[in-house]
Amino acid sequence: MISPNHMKKILVFSLAYYPYIGGAEVAIKEITDRISDIEFHMITMRFSRADLKKEKIGNVFVHRVGSGNSYLSKILFIPRATFAGLHLNRAHHFDGMWAMMSYMLYPVVLMRMLGVRIPYVLTLQEGDTYEHMFHRLRVFPFLPLLTWGFRRATVVQAISTYLGRWARKRGFKGFLEIVPNGVDVARFSEPSLRFAVRKTLGIRESETILITVSRLVHKNAIDDVVRALPDLPGVYFLVLGGGQEERALRSLADGLGVASRVKFLGHVEHEKLPAYLQASTIFIRPSRSEGMGNSFIEAMAAGVPVIATQVGGIADFLFDSKRNPDTSPTGWAVEKDSPEQIVQAVKEILSNPSTVKKVIENARKLVCENYDWNFITQDMQERVFCNVLKN
Repeated sequence: MISPNHMKKILVFSLAYYPYIGGAEVAIKEITDRISDIEFHMITMRFSRADLKKEKIGNVFVHRVGSGNSYLSKILFIPRATFAGLHLNRAHHFDGMWAMMSYMLYPVVLMRMLGVRIPYVLTLQEGDTYEHMFHRLRVFPFLPLLTWGFRRATVVQAISTYLGRWARKRGFKGFLEIVPNGVDVARFSEPSLRFAVRKTLGIRESETILITVSRLVHKNAIDDVVRALPDLPGVYFLVLGGGQEERALRSLADGLGVASRVKFLGHVEHEKLPAYLQASTIFIRPSRSEGMGNSFIEAMAAGVPVIATQVGGIADFLFDSKRNPDTSPTGWAVEKDSPEQIVQAVKEILSNPSTVKKVIENARKLVCENYDWNFITQDMQERVFCNVLKN
């Protein structure tokens, strides 16, 4: 624990925050809610005029800047966040800063160039590929700022070994800590309203449900699951989440004749996820790229067998009996862009209940021992924030 003479303060930069949530936003809230001896302030984007400019969410004082969700608004967020950070620092004299993902280094770097020389931590949570993040033409002119920010970070915390390698590629030579995202094990494993979920959806208890909790974007490969459904008669697919590919996915399902078995449920509040997971037979996300993926370990905590690729950070926790024979299996691995292997994995799970029971036990044990938010928060305090705040 940090034991200062006064309350330490950290300024967080995150493009989005509640009510707009993904893995990074959940991580911030779960971690900060468990830390009582640090005062957190956050600068984030105001996506809608309905969003309050200032409010306290849990243990974070949230300051929203800008207005709108356009690409231009996201570009303008960088200078707006920089000047908001300068203003807040004059009022609060922060002891450290925290950049949630690579692009949030921009306001940190600009503040340092304008004289705010306080230590900072960079968290790598990205789900896209390294090439997508750093090799695009529109990023290239600003790459020196990102590289500068990587190299001068006090600590880089990555949620997977895959992302940890990014820091070294960008020239970071300091403290690199691999601290994954976690799950509220108790909440996801306690009995839920699974029967009510199935009744609401009109799906009998004997019928098979595949579920994904995903942004509907190319990298998450929801289309591969839809393409597998014609060879999985009678199997339903629940899609929780929204995104730019929803229209194309609906069209694909209609064209394949499986639209009646694909249920697009849109955004579902995080508090309601355990019931949907426990009502389902199999969790699936055959990602084309992934930094880690909170949803996978949430499914494991809920006692649902998982089908996934082993790309990126997924390889840290999803072990397959055929591909990882020296490790206790925790799920079923498939190659990316392979609906055929998805069909095979689903059929294998449905026809081997005793094997499934053992894999579920292995997965839950792994999650309980390594991914509980209480342990994650302790690691963040002792291995990350202490190194930032002692400088």
